Amino acid sequence: QLQASGGGLVQAGGSLRLSCAASGRTFANYVMGWFRQAPGKEREFVATISGSGGTTYYRDSVKGRFTISRDNAKNTVYLQMISLKPEDTAVYYCAARRGRVTATEERQFDYWGQGTQVTVSS
Repeated sequence: QLQASGGGLVQAGGSLRLSCAASGRTFANYVMGWFRQAPGKEREFVATISGSGGTTYYRDSVKGRFTISRDNAKNTVYLQMISLKPEDTAVYYCAARRGRVTATEERQFDYWGQGTQVTVSS
């Protein structure tokens, strides 16, 4: 089970940190990812991190602004977002993928959280 939190309303240029807490004892065995879905658009990949935290990937539009990290002792993955833009407005979802190979496509993830709303005002 995945529980995302930390969303909210922020002005352009502001920052937010999303958290996703996972239940279970084998968190480090899962690749974690963040996706987002804006109104009227399909869900899209944002960032992913390997089980050890040593490998990360980002979509181009968030590189340099978003940072994905994880604390395996706390079974939690984070998404630190800075310099937020109105186009970052979306529901953000965390997802988990069994195994060691990172992924960027929805179909490659096995478990999903409920989503947390991020709204960036201009």
